[in-house]
Amino acid sequence: MDPIDALTEIATLLERERASRYRSKAFRAAARAIEDFTPDQLADSALLRRTAGVGDTSLAVIQEAVAGEVPAYLAELRARYAPAVSSLRAALRGDLHCHSEWSDGQTPIEAMVAAARALGHEYLALTDHSPRLRVARGLSAERLREQLDVVAGFSGGGFTLLSGIEVDILEDGALDQEPDLLDELDVVVASAHSKLRMERGPMTRRLIAAVSDSRVDVLGHVTGRLIRGERGTRPPSTLDARAVFAACAAHGVAVEINARPEREDPPDELIAVALEEGCLFSIDSDAHAPGQLGLLDEGAARAERAGVPAERIVTTWPLERLREWLAR
Repeated sequence: MDPIDALTEIATLLERERASRYRSKAFRAAARAIEDFTPDQLADSALLRRTAGVGDTSLAVIQEAVAGEVPAYLAELRARYAPAVSSLRAALRGDLHCHSEWSDGQTPIEAMVAAARALGHEYLALTDHSPRLRVARGLSAERLREQLDVVAGFSGGGFTLLSGIEVDILEDGALDQEPDLLDELDVVVASAHSKLRMERGPMTRRLIAAVSDSRVDVLGHVTGRLIRGERGTRPPSTLDARAVFAACAAHGVAVEINARPEREDPPDELIAVALEEGCLFSIDSDAHAPGQLGLLDEGAARAERAGVPAERIVTTWPLERLREWLAR
């Protein structure tokens, strides 16, 4: 087995199970450290031990791969991880919600693009955070404009990187970025990240105001709940879901089915309400690392169980149709 492939797959699986970011970064660093090594150098244990970025575990992975074996640690991770299976997954063409190291993602944009291409995505929207979310290094207007110049260079060969943002929904429903700059973006995902315990009436009005803004395309993780994971748990926001989803349907805004297992947002019962209200949906990974782009498996399986028709999921649409909807 190619040792770089082995190290990269280990990093991907660690990211997907949301292990410590330092562990996955260590394996990616080891892969970079040996990317120019010859076969003779890869067989030189003394050289590998002296190579910065190669630790004891990554050394064992390299040696087992060079010996023609599937490394034991990789085999363990493969056995531990069983992807969710659904017929809907094959219909997904892309993902409208991911992050890079420009905000709180773990890797550069190019690593996210490479992973999306490897998954067969036709498109991916880069949606780093907006300025008020300082804990996530949200992008100021100036930094976002700088990012737009970078994003333009990542499309080609049947793949398109869409410009975007996950814009914070402020307490009054306004959006946390300059309106003219939002107009320049391909995709705007609007999400609430603060004051999630607002009373039902104000929270409902807040979300309705956001999705009524003509610049918004997707309502992200609508309840803000956390049901497991290292950040602990958090109850869902209290809101009139039927009123919020009716507003989404009226304005053509897609309700995000967030594929992160610690979120599973919206809950199943709210997906049913959104279906009844005639909403569109977007199955998104909310990936903060390359391996997490594969979480679309989980989102697709959930949507299929909930009975969401493929034709109402915007991320099953080809790019041309998606762009028509984004320009509505």
